[in-house]
Amino acid sequence: MKTQVRIAISVYVLVAIVKKELGLQAGMYEILQVLSVTRFEKTPLKSLLSQHLSNFSQGNLHNQLSLFDL
Repeated sequence: MKTQVRIAISVYVLVAIVKKELGLQAGMYEILQVLSVTRFEKTPLKSLLSQHLSNFSQGNLHNQLSLFDL
């Protein structure tokens, strides 16, 4: 259990550093979604995130479930 918490905190901090260094406007959730889908691609991080995050900003989340949509 302690290991999972440490890994989660480490990932959060690393993504926060990447977000700040690259000057990304996207949220942490969006960045983590892109990284989870493209984890094995050999693409520079900046081009990968800028390419995929533009899809998020255009509202292409039609398959995203809404938790409180009644």
